[in-house]
Amino acid sequence: MTYAVTDLCDDHGDDVRVLECAMIALGGVTAFHGPVKTLKTFEDNTKVRALVETPGEGRVLVVDGGGSRRCALFGGNLAVLAANNGWAGVVINGCARDADEIDAENLGLRALGLCPRKSVKSGLGTEDVTVRFGGLTINPGEWLYADRDGIIISAKPVHEG
Repeated sequence: MTYAVTDLCDDHGDDVRVLECAMIALGGVTAFHGPVKTLKTFEDNTKVRALVETPGEGRVLVVDGGGSRRCALFGGNLAVLAANNGWAGVVINGCARDADEIDAENLGLRALGLCPRKSVKSGLGTEDVTVRFGGLTINPGEWLYADRDGIIISAKPVHEG
């Protein structure tokens, strides 16, 4: 990656929006970007798994888990699937687990925190919908950029190369 989120934020002003919630960084990739694929679910990671089993094509999966900290929506097995299937990263408005396993994968992950409890498997969730968290509205197809300084969203690509 040849850019920093701070520089993109400085260079593009109001064309980028800053996610306002603090997230932990996991995964073997510290900076990532790509077009957004959205999923809205609550304490059920069935559709998270289904999505990371598909070709990611350099996209970033943004999961609005309702901010729940009662269970994890993403773990080590899903990190392997996401990395192997070409997802650039995953951002979860919820928790992850298996931190060491996620860190071993070629994937960037941001989550609200860690929780050892697994989620239910009821098959609930809605793909490709507008999600709202961290002071932002995030639409499918927008661009997400993440590094250690934070996360920004843009309607179109703002990086060079």
